[in-house]
Amino acid sequence: MHAKELSISIKREAKNGKFQVATTIIFSLSITFLVLVLGMIIHDHFRKFVLYEDLYFSHLNAFPPFYSSSVTSQRQCMQQCKCSNGVNELKEWISPRDLRHSMNDEELLWRASMVQRIIEYPFNRTPKIAFMFLTRGRLFMEPLWEMFFRGHEGFFSIYLHISPEYVYKPSKSSVFYNHQIPSKPVQWGRATMIDAERRLLANALLDFSNERFVLLSETCIPIFNFTTIYSYLVNSNKSFLSTFDDPRPIGRGRYNKRMWPTISISDWRKGSQWFEANRKLAIAIVSDVTYYPVFRNHCVPPCYMDEHYLPTLVTKVCPNLTSNRTITWTDWSGDGSHPTMFMRKDVTEGFIDKIRNGFSCTYNGEMSSICFLFARKFHPSTLQPLLRIAPKLFGFKA
Repeated sequence: MHAKELSISIKREAKNGKFQVATTIIFSLSITFLVLVLGMIIHDHFRKFVLYEDLYFSHLNAFPPFYSSSVTSQRQCMQQCKCSNGVNELKEWISPRDLRHSMNDEELLWRASMVQRIIEYPFNRTPKIAFMFLTRGRLFMEPLWEMFFRGHEGFFSIYLHISPEYVYKPSKSSVFYNHQIPSKPVQWGRATMIDAERRLLANALLDFSNERFVLLSETCIPIFNFTTIYSYLVNSNKSFLSTFDDPRPIGRGRYNKRMWPTISISDWRKGSQWFEANRKLAIAIVSDVTYYPVFRNHCVPPCYMDEHYLPTLVTKVCPNLTSNRTITWTDWSGDGSHPTMFMRKDVTEGFIDKIRNGFSCTYNGEMSSICFLFARKFHPSTLQPLLRIAPKLFGFKA
């Protein structure tokens, strides 16, 4: 009896042992399978990470200055390069060094029309005067202007719009070196003349330090020294662009009724081509897309755009920005459609002094005897007598 029970007990324990072994084997196999699956997943993610890292850093390594063998030097280099690039980008944006660019007129005017909304500048800004020369060829008064600008670097900018067919190559030591902008042919009295003026303004507006903008020709001369002219313009609360209503045939008689209703006869104005503008007025001129097309289509000789477009535009959009007078003296006392051209025999100290102090006008709300800062038209033969009297009359450095 006891032997039989012992046999049954032994058989039961054997069965239980086999079950436990089987269970252990199955559990072990399950754990092993899970470990293999998890390992495969981890391996796949690791490969992707390494591949991404290799691609990322191999791309960055195309710019060797940003990386070095030393972690410390790497960080220092990255900080220096970032700082340097940021400064250079800002400088290039606020004051382009190279005036040569590939922008067409539409692109140029669009960029120049941008206005910053934050009044405070993020850099030390010294207001500059942009001297914009619209010439047909050689600037034969270059030696006089060189004398005028000497010693005042940082307070002016120069822009040259010269007929494309003329090759102008000033020496590297010249203040005019590398100051020619991309230019196009210009016809007197036509829309291309206004295109050139707006092209000059737009290029000058790209320099955020330019605050005043003066349009000059190859026959223009300064009649005061740089310091006097700079102070006069920078401290003026008005621009200097003449605009008046001329009832004569050479005034209202040039109005084209096809300009209505955009421009009416009561809007029509006339004035001198040679203007000076502050930055706000300059932006208004290059931003005009309303009145310029009307003039381009309907103001053709005997209507001359250079005499009517800007005076009419200013009257329409910003009449309070200008003093309604020019600062470039011209002698219109003779007959004909062109002013007097002065020759060598005309240039004397008395003649220049009369232009400087022989008039009265309003400046910042007060009467002044200084009304003109420039004069024209001077023949190339006047250069030598002008150079002789310049040191004494203008206080230029000989």
